[in-house]
Amino acid sequence: MASSGPGLGRALCVVSGASRGLGRSVAGALAGRLAAGSALLLVARSAERLRELEAQLAASCPGLAVRALPADLAEPRALPALLAAARALLPPGGALQRLLLVHAAASLGDISKAFVDFTSPEEVNSYLNFNVTSALCLTSCFLKAFPAKPGFCRTVVNISSLCALKPFNSWTLYCTGKAARDMMFQVLAVEEPDVRVLNYAPGPLDTDMQELARTKTGNLEMREQFLRMKEQGQLLDCEASSQKLLALLLEDTFESGAHIDFYDV
Repeated sequence: MASSGPGLGRALCVVSGASRGLGRSVAGALAGRLAAGSALLLVARSAERLRELEAQLAASCPGLAVRALPADLAEPRALPALLAAARALLPPGGALQRLLLVHAAASLGDISKAFVDFTSPEEVNSYLNFNVTSALCLTSCFLKAFPAKPGFCRTVVNISSLCALKPFNSWTLYCTGKAARDMMFQVLAVEEPDVRVLNYAPGPLDTDMQELARTKTGNLEMREQFLRMKEQGQLLDCEASSQKLLALLLEDTFESGAHIDFYDV
């Protein structure tokens, strides 16, 4: 994954949802632009895929400390474990230039259901705990653990979606979670002006999640729309979208808190 050109400096980078899809692609794109002495913490629930990525990136980026940490971010024990793992990765005495958090972990929820079918608070709270609460608390913990100081850039990337802005029939939980995360990180941008915050919508990606969308979506019209996108080659490759995100981070000209779609740039 080594790459030439401008880089992100000596950084501590945490990527959630790194075992598959866009999160995996973003981790690879970032690894090639991190300076020697940097640390990359890969987090996801899928241990096997995560460790495969750890081995791949460690081999291709020898100056980078890489660790896979299988974890369910909805579990209270996950955050202390993440912080401890991040600190253990950092070389002693190495001055960091950047903290970069990328929130790619997400789930669709039960997209076979209509709004009126969600009658269980436990189901809804479980979804929001993983998709919203964990992102808030992870970010807060790392920003407190790595406070602002001269020459130190702190950046938070929320992998967003068109669903944060537009309702999708039978996607109640997913749209709710994405909209909540966008606003949550907009508040962070207002409260912490030294933190660079980006809500990045990666476009319609050809992933396992999209396969679920075209086979499990309860609304037939929506399901057929997703199927047509696949058949007509309208889905994007994760690599193309992750490279566009990387370009946005390297240029660093976006308004903090902005929602930027793949097709906007």
